[in-house]
Amino acid sequence: MSPTGEAFDPSLIVFAALAIFVVWKLRSVLGVRVDRDAPPAQFQPRRAPLGPAPLPGAPPLDETPAARPEDRWKGVVDKSGAAAAGLDAIAAADPRFDGSAFLDGARRAYEMIVGAFAKGDRDTLRPLLAKEVFDGFAGEIARREAAGDTVETAIVSIDSALVEAASAAPRLNEVTVRFAVRLINIRKDKAGETIEGGNTLPVEELWTFARDPRASDPNWKLVATRAV
Repeated sequence: MSPTGEAFDPSLIVFAALAIFVVWKLRSVLGVRVDRDAPPAQFQPRRAPLGPAPLPGAPPLDETPAARPEDRWKGVVDKSGAAAAGLDAIAAADPRFDGSAFLDGARRAYEMIVGAFAKGDRDTLRPLLAKEVFDGFAGEIARREAAGDTVETAIVSIDSALVEAASAAPRLNEVTVRFAVRLINIRKDKAGETIEGGNTLPVEELWTFARDPRASDPNWKLVATRAV
């Protein structure tokens, strides 16, 4: 009997031992102590899925691998090299730069400039050309007008347009495009007689476009031309 005079129940020892065993087992499985008064730990999402560790130098498992450097300017430059490195520098200075979009614009500019020069359309040429280039074109147009000559030019096709060179400077980005085209060019005198031309000719030219990356105007201007 207990000191209080009540009969001692041996089953209490069994239940107490069982409770101690259950608590010990939970601690061994969970490995942590449950503390109701402690603040909950912040949830830390797992950055990488379960699986084998990535090889050294491999991209993180939760990130999409970047395009390979040799593929970045595919279809824009003939092959990787100095031109690709120059385009990398331009893209770093001007995140809005897009090589494919630039070449599309260069093709349109080529067609507009060649057509406007043949027609003597100074108003169309002026915003597309740097001042020095415009002065040269305008001088040739004035010479033709004084002689009474006219020029008719038709672009049969632009067979290719690829970046030949590129460079980035704090205030001026430059891109040189090699155009391979086929033209029909006819020059006539003031009587309307053909002086030269009339045949389809293959032509290769290097046109250099430039733009200040700080400017709000997104358009590039032609700053130099050279026949290959």
